[in-house]
Amino acid sequence: MTPEFRTSDFDYNLPPELIAQEPLPDRAGSRLLAVLRTSEPRDLAGPRIDLGSAALVDSNFAELPRVIHPGDLLVLNTTRVRHARLLATRPSGARAEVLLIRPQPNGEWLAMGKPGNALRPGKRVSLGPGEEIDTVAVLEDGHRLVRFIGITSDAAIARYGQLPLPPYIRRSPTELDEQRYQTVYAQREGSVAAPTAGLHFTPALLDQLAGAGVEIAGLELEVGPGTFKPVETEDPTQHAMHVESYEIPERLASAVERVRAESRQIWAVGTTVVRALESAACQHGMVRPGAGETRLMITPGYRFRVVDRMLTNFHLPRSTLLMLVSAFAGHQLIMAAYRHAIEQRYRFYSYGDAMLIL
Repeated sequence: MTPEFRTSDFDYNLPPELIAQEPLPDRAGSRLLAVLRTSEPRDLAGPRIDLGSAALVDSNFAELPRVIHPGDLLVLNTTRVRHARLLATRPSGARAEVLLIRPQPNGEWLAMGKPGNALRPGKRVSLGPGEEIDTVAVLEDGHRLVRFIGITSDAAIARYGQLPLPPYIRRSPTELDEQRYQTVYAQREGSVAAPTAGLHFTPALLDQLAGAGVEIAGLELEVGPGTFKPVETEDPTQHAMHVESYEIPERLASAVERVRAESRQIWAVGTTVVRALESAACQHGMVRPGAGETRLMITPGYRFRVVDRMLTNFHLPRSTLLMLVSAFAGHQLIMAAYRHAIEQRYRFYSYGDAMLIL
């Protein structure tokens, strides 16, 4: 069967200077492109562009409380970015890099590394005197299983770990990144990338929402490096989706049930929240509490069962994340929104501006 969409349908040309390399001075100072799936008026300040039955509004992130109603549920991903990037030395003296993805039950770690020939079974790289990383196996997808020699993984991360900034940020992490590449509500470490839609929130903004009667609840989805991986097959259904772990607390599951019963709206802060909620979805838009793993790939045609509204950032071309937001808002509308964002010089990707899909 010929797929309705090809991967090339999700491509676009982005001027390199629009890739945000630094965070703004104010977390909540970002611009906000509101994508209105219907052309009904919304209480958002800013120029409006009508697109037939839909519309775009150029606004600011500080306007967000104007459109979330009392009783609505705002869902956050509370994961914290792990200092998972380890710089090591090969026996030759050359450098190597290991990116820790997640621990295994036997004490080994799933990891990525470069150069690949330095991380083959039987080879070790050094972190410090008597402290080494040993490659146990190379998996079919190119990931490695590694183990620590002469040092525990916790000690290695604490002593040598660096914040793994995204590959499109062309600089080393700074002290500012230590604060700004984490959300203000981050809790347990487990991700190799930030849930970036949440980077715009400040404690004051969250307090404002809570004070207005908006219910706020969290879940965990451990963001993996696959979030940056472009879809390389022209048929998106042939893409091998990366696996990520998530956990839905009982409190959140109960809140979803209550909000559904009251005909209120569920707002997902980021594509990671969308994937977790939709992966845990059961009948009538409820979610199952507990831990799980997801390989859910959402493309146009997917029927959303839980999420009503989405806050997100701008995503890489040919990515599963762009396909997800296209499924939520409609392919034509999202691609039009991206063209508009480029024309209006929005800032893209992790430290960039935000998009709100209503």
